Amino acid sequence: MATAAFEELVETFAFLDDWEDRYRHVIDLGRAMPPLDDSFKVAALKVDGCASQVWLRPLPGPVFDFQGESDAMIVRGLIAVLHALYSGLPPDQVLQVSAPAELARLGLDAHLSAQRSNGVRAMVARIREVAQADQAGVTVTEG
Repeated sequence: MATAAFEELVETFAFLDDWEDRYRHVIDLGRAMPPLDDSFKVAALKVDGCASQVWLRPLPGPVFDFQGESDAMIVRGLIAVLHALYSGLPPDQVLQVSAPAELARLGLDAHLSAQRSNGVRAMVARIREVAQADQAGVTVTEG
């Protein structure tokens, strides 16, 4: 159960010939994301378990959405991939998404270092935590 944006990303990855092209595409996705205002780079929004600095800021609304930022270009791109996977879904559907299975469709599982894979798992855990809070009617604070 992936969003249309993620399905488009899957199609793009299938079109790209090798992993280096896919890697560049992930970086380009990160570059295209709007920057996170420095006022949101606070401890409450920082994702623990990532080798680089990562912040995810949930956005209020009837569907799940967030902004994100990292000091590493590839991680910023991975945030963009997760944004494509989750944004626009109702919180209960966010919880139904199997991130490992969906990301495997991109081949990311085979091409990320152990540290990057741990970071992706940490980001997915934070996204699920926020979606669970949204579903329970609890607002996640910004610090």
